[in-house]
Amino acid sequence: MANQINNCVLQRQVFPGLSQQALGYMTEKTKKTAEKKAPPAKEKSVIETPAMKQPATVHDVAKLAGVGSMTVSRVVNGSTAVSAKMRKRVEDAIKELNYVPNLAARAARSGQRRIGIIFSNPKSSNLGDFLMGAFAASSALGCQLLIEPLLAHPQPIDALKKLIELGAQGVILPPPICDSLEAQQLARRHDILPLSFASGSPRLHSPAVLIDDFAGARAMTHYLQSLGHTKIAFVKGDPKHSPANSRAEGFLAAMAEANLEVPAHWMPDGDFTYRCALDVGKVLLDVPKKQRPTAIFACNDEMATGLLAVAHGLGLKVPQDVSVAGFDDTAMATAVWPQLTTIHQPLAEMAKSAVTMLDDMLKTTPRISEHDGVVRHFVAPYKLMKRDSTGPVGGVTAT
Repeated sequence: MANQINNCVLQRQVFPGLSQQALGYMTEKTKKTAEKKAPPAKEKSVIETPAMKQPATVHDVAKLAGVGSMTVSRVVNGSTAVSAKMRKRVEDAIKELNYVPNLAARAARSGQRRIGIIFSNPKSSNLGDFLMGAFAASSALGCQLLIEPLLAHPQPIDALKKLIELGAQGVILPPPICDSLEAQQLARRHDILPLSFASGSPRLHSPAVLIDDFAGARAMTHYLQSLGHTKIAFVKGDPKHSPANSRAEGFLAAMAEANLEVPAHWMPDGDFTYRCALDVGKVLLDVPKKQRPTAIFACNDEMATGLLAVAHGLGLKVPQDVSVAGFDDTAMATAVWPQLTTIHQPLAEMAKSAVTMLDDMLKTTPRISEHDGVVRHFVAPYKLMKRDSTGPVGGVTAT
C-alpha cells in the first residue's frame, strides 16, 4: 500500500534545477559497435501496431463541437467563462477525437524543458540509483522531471500517454517499453523525443543510454571459467526485456568459446525477482552433488540473492560448494553474505547522461531529428566486481 501511495505522489512531482554543460555522447568505437548491431530495415519490437492517423488538434475539436478554437482552449484550461452546455459539447468532441492538449508545445514556448521518466518496478533496487542520477542532472541543467510509474496503468503505453498529457518534451523509456515501436511512434507523433534506457537493442538513430550487456555477461562467464568452473548454470531474466536476452546470449557465447555445453534445464526461465529464484534455486541445487552445477550466474542481483538463500537453506557453502554471481551491482549485492560477485552497471551516471542528452537535444534549434544520420548512443562502461560469492571449484573464497 505504501508503494501505491508513493507512486501517486511521484507521478505528479516536478523537479526544477540550474544549468550545466552537456555531456558528449559517443566515441567512434561506440559508433562502430552500434552500427554493427543495427537492426534490419524492418524494425521489430515488443509491441507493434499499424500506423495511426495524426493526433487531433484544437481546430479539429472546435470544428466538431461547432465552436471557436478559443472556446476549446478555455475548456481545456478550466476557465469558468464557458456555459455548461458549451463545455459539454467541447468535452464530448475531445472524447470522440481522443484529443490530447499539446502541453509540450506550450512548455517549449515558455522556455521550459520537461523530461518524462517512466519506471517499471517501484520495488527494484535499481530505482534509487537511477532517480538520484536523474535528479542530480535535472537540478544542474535547469530542466524539469515528470515521473510516471508503469504499475499505475493497465498497459505500458498508457504511462507514455500520461506524460504526453503532462507536457513532457522528451521521455526516458526503460525496458520493456524502450523496445516498443508503438511507443517510439507515439512520442514522435506528438513531437516528443524518446530515449531508450538500458535497451539491449536500441534503434540506430534514436538516442539511447546503455551498457554492453552481451559483453558484460560474457566477461562474467569467462571469469567463472577461469576459476575452474565448467558446470555453469544461468538463470534467465524476463524475456520481454531485451537486456535479459543479451545477457543470456553473452553467457552462451562464452560457454561455446570454451567448448562447454549447457543442459537445457541449467538455463531456467526467470523474471528478475527474488521469489522466482527461490523456486529455480531448488530445482538446480536440491539434487545429488554430481547433478549440480558448480556455479550459477543469475541475470540480476535480486535473483542471485535468492539463490544464496536457497544454498544456505540446503546447507551448501558458498562459494566452496557452489559459486553464485549476479548482474547490476545494486545495493543488495553488498548487503548479503557472502557479498555478490557481479557486473557493475553505473545506473546513476547513466541516468545523468540520459537527462543531459535529452536536455541538450531539446535546447538545440532547430530540433534535432533522428533522421539526421547521427548516432547518439552513450555506452557506459561496465565493471566486473569480484567478491566472496565466487571461488575456485571446491576451493576457498576468491580474492
